[in-house]
Amino acid sequence: MARPFAPRFAVYVALVFMLLGVLQLAASLVFYQSIDRQTLNEDHARRIAELLVVSDRIHSADPRLTAPTMSTRHLAAAVGNSPSVATPTADESLSRIERRIIEWEPSLGGRSLRLAMQGPPGGKCDLVGAIRLADGHWLNFRSRDINAMWPVALRATVLTLATTVAFLAIGLVALHVLTRPLRRMSDAADAIGRGRQVVIAESGTADLRKLAHSMNVMQDRIARLLQDQAKSFEAISHDLRTPLSRQKVAAELIDDAELGDVILASVDEMEGLLASLQRFLRAQHLAAEAETIDLAELVSHVLHPYGNRARCDACAPAVTRTFREPLALALAALVENAIQFGGEARVSIGRHEGHWRIEIADSGPGIPSAYFEAILDPFFRIDEARARDTRGFGLGIPTAHRLMARFDGQLSFATSPEGGLIARLDVPQPPLD
Repeated sequence: MARPFAPRFAVYVALVFMLLGVLQLAASLVFYQSIDRQTLNEDHARRIAELLVVSDRIHSADPRLTAPTMSTRHLAAAVGNSPSVATPTADESLSRIERRIIEWEPSLGGRSLRLAMQGPPGGKCDLVGAIRLADGHWLNFRSRDINAMWPVALRATVLTLATTVAFLAIGLVALHVLTRPLRRMSDAADAIGRGRQVVIAESGTADLRKLAHSMNVMQDRIARLLQDQAKSFEAISHDLRTPLSRQKVAAELIDDAELGDVILASVDEMEGLLASLQRFLRAQHLAAEAETIDLAELVSHVLHPYGNRARCDACAPAVTRTFREPLALALAALVENAIQFGGEARVSIGRHEGHWRIEIADSGPGIPSAYFEAILDPFFRIDEARARDTRGFGLGIPTAHRLMARFDGQLSFATSPEGGLIARLDVPQPPLD
C-alpha cells in the first residue's frame, strides 16, 4: 500500500517552519547578546561617572566616609595613596568606556583616570580603575563581573524564545487546519483506488475546492461506467443463455452420443464462464455494511456445500466486526480454487498482529512465489501454452483480491510445507465511527 502523500507533505512543511523558527531564534539571541554588550558598557560608564562625581563630593566633606559609602554588592571602593592600576588605559575597549565616562561627566575630562580588566581568561572579569582625587589621593574601585549577562538581555531572550515557540505552535496548528482538505482528498483517492465511492467535501482554498469537485465528478463517471458495464454484461449474459439452452436441447436430440456430450460440455463451460464473470464484476461494485459476526460460523456456512473436501481446523468462536458478504464471497472463491487445484481445502482461523486471519491451504502442486503477484490478474495462467484441461477461468483469486482491496482487507500467499498453496485472508476491519 502506498504511503499517503498529505501527511508527508505536512511533516515537510512543519520541518521548514521549525527550521525557520530556530534560525530566527538564533539570530535574535545573537542580536540581543550584541545589544547587551553595548548596554553593559554604557551602564558601566554611567555608573563609574556617577561614582567619581559623588566620591569627590563625599571625600571633600569627610574622607573617612568615601569608601564605606561608595561600596556596594557590585562595586568595591577604597581610597589610597597609590592607584590600583599602574599604567594608563591602553586597551581600545577600555578607552571607549573612558570616553563614555567623559561624555557622561565632562567635568572629569582633566582628571587622571586609569582602567583595566582583571580575571582568568574565559571566566568572570572585573573592571578595575583608579582616579586621582582633589587632595592627591587615589580612589580605587572594582566593578565585579563586567561580562555577566544583565537582566534586560535575559528578559529579551526569554521573550524571544516564548514568542518563537508560540508562533511555531500557531503555525503548526494553522498548517494542520489548512492541509485537512488535502488529507481528506488523499484518503479519498486511496479509497477510490480500492474501488469505493466516497463523497469529498468541497472545502478549503479555491484550488482545493476545484480539485475536490473534479474528483467527485470523476467518481460519478467511474460509477456510471461500472454500472453500464454491469448492465451490458447482464444483457449479454441473458441473451447468451437462450441459445445455450437451445444447444442443450439440440445436443440431447443428436443421435451421436459422443458428439452430444462434447456439445453439452462446451455449453457447461460457457455457463461457468458467464457465472465467473458475473461474480468478478459484482465484486467491483458490491456494497456492504459492517456487522458483528462469528468467523467460525461464517466459515462453516461457506464450507458446507463442499462436504468432506473442505474442513475447518481449530475453528473456535471468533467474534469480530467486519463485512459479512464480501468476506464470504472471497472465502468461497479461495476454497473453490483450493479444491479445484489441490483436491481439498483446509481452513483455519487465528490472530495475526492484532487482527483476525483466515488461512486456506491445499495439497496441490502449489504456485511458485514468483507468480504470487501475477495470479491477482484476471484470466492469468502460469502456463499459457498448455491445453485448457482444468476447470476454472482464472477469476477466483482476482475476485477475492478485489473484494479485500475494496473493504480494507488483504490477500496474501505462502507455500505450504507439504508443497501446496496457502491463501491468507486478513479479515477487513471497518474504521471506527
